[in-house]
Amino acid sequence: MTATYLYCIVKSARKPSPTRTPEGLPRAAPPSVLHVSGSLWLIAAQVPLGTYGPGHLEPLLGDMDWVGRIALAHESVVEHFARRPGATVIPMKLFTMFSTPARAVADVAARKKTIESSLRRIVGAEEWGIRVMRGEPSPGRTGTAMRTGTSGAAFLAAKKRARDDARRAKLAAAGAALQAYERLARLARASRHRNDAPATATAPPLLDAAFLVPLGKRAQFTRAARREAAACAKAGARMTLSGPWPAYNFVHGDDAR
Repeated sequence: MTATYLYCIVKSARKPSPTRTPEGLPRAAPPSVLHVSGSLWLIAAQVPLGTYGPGHLEPLLGDMDWVGRIALAHESVVEHFARRPGATVIPMKLFTMFSTPARAVADVAARKKTIESSLRRIVGAEEWGIRVMRGEPSPGRTGTAMRTGTSGAAFLAAKKRARDDARRAKLAAAGAALQAYERLARLARASRHRNDAPATATAPPLLDAAFLVPLGKRAQFTRAARREAAACAKAGARMTLSGPWPAYNFVHGDDAR
């Protein structure tokens, strides 16, 4: 028994070729192409219900290593089709499945109007992301006052200076993160804040944002991002740039299911 697993929706004048496609999910059949209508296609694969069906999938979702491997396999297929010339791709969410290929096609066909709207929004663009984290705090001066046995007044003054220094450092880092977002957003077709901090994060980022960048502005955007990373570092923050990605954050939630 199998289910139909969906990797992505592709808009392409020609049928996407499944040759040289990555293997995809473990134990899944090779990815195949399903025609929806016109220039809309689905990239799908048959997966065994013994692994991905009700009662079998749920226990595996608690294994983050396994889920991570699935996410990488899913992404490799999506990126493969996103790199095809003339193709625009809407990635599907992990574990989007239907009982049969016909039901998968019917679901996408029923949402064709909103899907086409999302495709028009992201055509000719790619997603880039930045994350800004606070740097390591510098050692305070209150500990020195305590160890050297100075007066209580000196200790309190040192403690106040440490609080003031920490507050100024936080404000400087937050200001650099805001400036990075505003400057990079000017080069993007769209931008948005993301709120899905990694499960392994020990502290929330100052900024986690995605940008929909026209292909023609990739070099300009990445140069600007390097400048903002340097400005963040000077302000005591650490900025990382990731991409390019398929436009996960710029399609309607219902489109990506």
